Amino acid sequence: MPNGIYRIESERPIVSALLHVAMGKSCLLDDGELAVVVAAKSQTIPPGREIRVVHVPTGEIVFRKSETIHDRFNESLG
Repeated sequence: MPNGIYRIESERPIVSALLHVAMGKSCLLDDGELAVVVAAKSQTIPPGREIRVVHVPTGEIVFRKSETIHDRFNESLG
């Protein structure tokens, strides 16, 4: 990924066990790979909303995830 600032964002508050600070609806990181890992391991409150990683200088979305029906089904079994 190109160098620059990366923003993890969502329409809802984001929580992550990888960060020890409240993220709110967005968080800026200098490392793109770290931003993708944090976003992949994060979830929204309530669960199921999309989380994106955006390369701020270009506006390019470099990663996107949302909870799937399969994830919700497995969670209900657990």
